[in-house]
Amino acid sequence: MGPSGWWPADDKRDIIVGAILVQNTAWQNADVGLNNLKHRTGLDPATVLSLSQTELMALIRASGFYRNKAKAIHNVFQWFNDHHWDYAGVASKTTQSDLRTQLLALPGVGQETADVYLVYIFDLPAFIADSYTRRLFKHLGYLQTDTYQHLKRQITLPDSFTFEMAQDFHGQLDEFGKQYLQREDTFTSSFLAHDLLKYQQAQKRQ
Repeated sequence: MGPSGWWPADDKRDIIVGAILVQNTAWQNADVGLNNLKHRTGLDPATVLSLSQTELMALIRASGFYRNKAKAIHNVFQWFNDHHWDYAGVASKTTQSDLRTQLLALPGVGQETADVYLVYIFDLPAFIADSYTRRLFKHLGYLQTDTYQHLKRQITLPDSFTFEMAQDFHGQLDEFGKQYLQREDTFTSSFLAHDLLKYQQAQKRQ
């Protein structure tokens, strides 16, 4: 698949907002809201926090669920503001597990968004079990891929897995999903399907 270059962004605040706006919608819709907000505020924390909920909702309306997402953006920006936007400092002062718990306590931050923040904001290795990934792992024979948490608890990353690897791994999984997992019948045309078949045949011969 090659290096993914994911998450494409000018600044980590792009990712913070984008991860909220892309919830339950296509990236194209989230990107409209993100660009509107960037054009209005430059994602300057003080400017974003000074927006009323009505103003913020109007800017991100294209992303859908804009009422909840506007609240989430305010909550998350306030949390980062309280921590002085010191990503490295926050990551160094607590365990990854405790940091994830803090993120999950923020309204509007679910399992996937919390892990995206760990990987792309705090530069920590984590497994992101998004919908494309769950579909792929189901094809690979994993059970209980119906929910984010069901798959995530089955995966343990190697100790040698760096945050750079985690960033690229997620990007490659999503790119694979876009190419081969949009519909159920397209996985069979992928290179992974051919490799999986060879592996299964080899297992039967043993």
